[in-house]
Amino acid sequence: MKRYAVVIEKTEDGYGAHVPDLPGCIAAGDTYEETEQLIREAIPFHLEGLALNGEPIPEPVTQIEYVEVETAA
Repeated sequence: MKRYAVVIEKTEDGYGAHVPDLPGCIAAGDTYEETEQLIREAIPFHLEGLALNGEPIPEPVTQIEYVEVETAA
């Protein structure tokens, strides 16, 4: 099993998600929960497509860390 970092961002119309280690693996939905579910489905689908095309499966190397900063507001 591999564990890929996923970025979910708020957009004007809902939410969008992408996987930094899997270029082109994206999802969009109306809610955070919907988008999370869609990207969970998109990752294995994307990996299957890579395998069927004889392309290598990228290793998950992206790491995510939250950084706290002081704000002037």
